[in-house]
Amino acid sequence: MARYTGPKTKIARKFGEAIFGDDKSFEKRNYPPGQHGLAKKRGKKSEYAIQLMEKQKAKYTYGVLEKQFRNLYEKAAATKGVTGEVLLQLCEARLDNVVFRMGIAPSRRAARQIVSHRHITVNGEVVNIPSYHLKPGDKVAVREKSKSLEAIDRSLSNSAHVYEWITWNNDTKEGTFVSVPARIQIPENIKEQLIVELYNK
Repeated sequence: MARYTGPKTKIARKFGEAIFGDDKSFEKRNYPPGQHGLAKKRGKKSEYAIQLMEKQKAKYTYGVLEKQFRNLYEKAAATKGVTGEVLLQLCEARLDNVVFRMGIAPSRRAARQIVSHRHITVNGEVVNIPSYHLKPGDKVAVREKSKSLEAIDRSLSNSAHVYEWITWNNDTKEGTFVSVPARIQIPENIKEQLIVELYNK
């Protein structure tokens, strides 16, 4: 399956929440898409359907494809700790996610583009792989040549989020991935235990 590039509101409506951030269109129509969106759904969702929906929500939220997501899960399962929590921590440590969290890009989709277009450095070296896994202490910065990009400046000026596990200096356009976030520090509304249960079937 190719990466989804269609309307974000349609996906948000599918999950019943604005998983891609503020969305005025979703606020107006926060019911499932399709001609029967407002009608009551027949029958109760199966346990499998609920678990699958949660996995899809996580994949869309972080912009990760099925194969990548399974690889992340297998890595999480082989790591010491609570598998579901480790899975989300691995997603949060992706370079595209950290670029988004630092405010360099307004969305993860935009962050992937900024990374792949070689506008970002990690520890002084240009890295153009959105899935690059950051380690605590890694320095993430906007490349010198790209510091005057209007899109980056606009995104930084609109960014108001502060995360305890990331530092950011607006003057130097450089930040640090200080530590792996604890589950309580990850704001995403994802029930990771359901994903673990799905993969363990």
